[in-house]
Amino acid sequence: MNIFVGNIGDRTTEDEIWSLFDPFGVVYSINVAYDKYSGRSKGFAFVEMPDDSNAVQAIKELNNSVVAGQTIVVYEARPKPERPENNRFSRSGPRPGFRPRY
Repeated sequence: MNIFVGNIGDRTTEDEIWSLFDPFGVVYSINVAYDKYSGRSKGFAFVEMPDDSNAVQAIKELNNSVVAGQTIVVYEARPKPERPENNRFSRSGPRPGFRPRY
């Protein structure tokens, strides 16, 4: 199960998140979203756990808990929505702002 962890501190590391989820079972992966300019956390992460029952227990126990002075939110991650293809050749008709020559 893929789990979303939100409202984490900007200096939170993967090791700190791992220590939160490790008591609940095996953790496959942890992916903290970092800002590419500052190198700090964007305030959320994804945790992947193979056993759904352990993941559900972790969600119940950790949601709305206080970590490093901040109340975190934990829930099952929703799938990323499909975005329409942004290909300028796939559109039909003239582009916006196109005016034909006279």
